[in-house]
Amino acid sequence: MSIPNENMNSSKLTWFQLFILTPLARLRFILILGAIGLALAKWETLIALGQKWSWSRQGTDVAGEGFEYFCPMHPTFISEKKTEKCPICFMGLSKRKKGLSSPDVLPPGVVSRVQLTPYRVVLAGVRTQPVSYAQLIKEISTVGTVEFDERELKHVAARVKGRIEKLVVNQTGQMVHQGDELAVLFSPDMIITVQNLLDARKSNNPGLEKNSRERLELWGVGPIEIEKIIRDGVPVQRIAIRSPINGHVLKKYPKEGQYVEEGGPLYDVANLERVWVLAQLYEDDLGFFTPVNHQLGQEKNNTNHWNVFATSRAYPGEKFEGTLSFIYPHVDQESRTLSVRFEMANPGNRLRPGMATKVQLQTNASELANFKRADGKPLFPFQIKGDKVLSITEDSVIDTGSSQVVYKQESPGVYVGVSVQLGPRMKLPNGQSAFPVYSGIKEGDDIVTQGSFLVDAETRLNPALGSIYFGGSGSSKAAIRPSTPDDEEATIAANLAKLSPADKKLALEQLLCVSQENSKLGSMGVPIKFNIEGQTAFVCCDGCLKDAKTESAKTIARLKMLKSKNPAPKEKAGVTP
Repeated sequence: MSIPNENMNSSKLTWFQLFILTPLARLRFILILGAIGLALAKWETLIALGQKWSWSRQGTDVAGEGFEYFCPMHPTFISEKKTEKCPICFMGLSKRKKGLSSPDVLPPGVVSRVQLTPYRVVLAGVRTQPVSYAQLIKEISTVGTVEFDERELKHVAARVKGRIEKLVVNQTGQMVHQGDELAVLFSPDMIITVQNLLDARKSNNPGLEKNSRERLELWGVGPIEIEKIIRDGVPVQRIAIRSPINGHVLKKYPKEGQYVEEGGPLYDVANLERVWVLAQLYEDDLGFFTPVNHQLGQEKNNTNHWNVFATSRAYPGEKFEGTLSFIYPHVDQESRTLSVRFEMANPGNRLRPGMATKVQLQTNASELANFKRADGKPLFPFQIKGDKVLSITEDSVIDTGSSQVVYKQESPGVYVGVSVQLGPRMKLPNGQSAFPVYSGIKEGDDIVTQGSFLVDAETRLNPALGSIYFGGSGSSKAAIRPSTPDDEEATIAANLAKLSPADKKLALEQLLCVSQENSKLGSMGVPIKFNIEGQTAFVCCDGCLKDAKTESAKTIARLKMLKSKNPAPKEKAGVTP
């Protein structure tokens, strides 16, 4: 009986192993693999959590009083322990003074601040150079076409009707000189007039002789030829047609034996000793030329400060020098260009009408300094010393489209992005592109001339670097100012706070600049205090100070008006119970 029982127990055990133990073993293996995979996927998170739990038991390496640790990439994460890592990017933390994370208003004109380590300065190839004065050349390039000088294009016509008996010059393009015989014209009218002249001389009729002489001169017969006719006493039947200028025959109209009427065309003669080059300028360049140049018929103008050079593919490397002689008074609406005309000497007739040329106009920037706007202010407010202009190279400028920024080095490794106002693009004598400086920086400022784009990229890609002087500050993105701060009231309050309490009270009474209308005191820096006729007044900037002192009567009147409109706030009296 024991044998059947053993068989039954064995079958039960086999069933249990097959349907219970084996699936559990396989499931356990799958769970172990899943746990390992999850651990690998979240390994950095587990490490960070483990370190956080372990650091909570440690009391060493804390920031200390007045300091804290922050993540340069995520400045909102702050810790008191150096060994902790950012739970977002797992970067190490940096140390800073407490309170630097509060967003401070950047000074007017400052758009960003950044500090780079010496390693990053070398890696980015950052180089600086002091701002200085240099000779700038304004250059405008265009293309043009060689044309005839219209003043040297002559039309030869028949002055009397007749028949072309002979064409001395009978081919187009033939060179002629002034006075050369072009054709011989047989004219019956000529015979009658000459005979009248001879008869008047014989009969001593001064009136008839005068009329006959004047008619012959009108037909092109010179005084010497008339005297010869009178002396010989023989009627002349033919008249010679002569060239009025040196040049070449541009077009021949008649044929031999052809009858022509009075005024009929015979030849067109062109002189190529001087030629015109007609070119087009964009209307954006019109401001570099004085308005007097646009007047029709103006012979003397102010275009002589432009040096004009033309080159042609026919003579590579050779420059033809000329002058700007005329600017047409209208703009082509389709191409938005303005036609201009250059005059050039053409020795040997090397420049031929119809040739294409490249034209360059050059002038010194100092020549443009006297150009005025309609209100009398300078059109180009350069800062000039002699014939040199305060300027910076093009590589120094970051152009955002709406503003132009230059990075200035305040101390080793510390760079400040300042908003500047620059003039039109020009060139240095070595050919490097540069801009004249209107405002924003001054002579001697050490600015970034190489690597400015990388410095700007640091402030944009890493907002923490762009918000303070000393590396990443941990400021939130709200503290980053991509341009000059728009919070004008905060800027004004900060600048007025730098005045003494008495001066601040006077500035609040005045409120606006005495020289510039609608310019609030403090909007352009700390207000400048000065005395005028025993009264204390304020201006918004150095530029207004000179104007305010020059027009003292106007300044006093405006000061009284401002104080009457903006009375000082009265202190509230205490209330007794």
